[in-house]
Amino acid sequence: MHTQQKIEGEQIAIAVYRPLNGKSIELLNIVKEHHSRLDAEGLVTDRKPLILRAADGTLIEIFGWKSVKAIEDAHQNAKVMEMWEEFSAVCTYHPLIDLEESKELFA
Repeated sequence: MHTQQKIEGEQIAIAVYRPLNGKSIELLNIVKEHHSRLDAEGLVTDRKPLILRAADGTLIEIFGWKSVKAIEDAHQNAKVMEMWEEFSAVCTYHPLIDLEESKELFA
């Protein structure tokens, strides 16, 4: 039997954003503001996010949600949904495994 268990406390997220053609700078600017905008809504920890760039220009952001509930709340928050629309205008989302670097022993 499989049960899903909610873990309390910080939830680390790894987001992978592939810029649309000609949108790399716009994407970087949005990613740089992402954490502070989520923080203004009380959704993330004070852990400084990591923003990384893959060889193909894809951006990877690693940050901490305050909790599972914070993630759920984000999906009901008008300001967050608006920001995610901004992301959709400049990038596509991908799983980490889509990055060539993820296939290396020490990515």
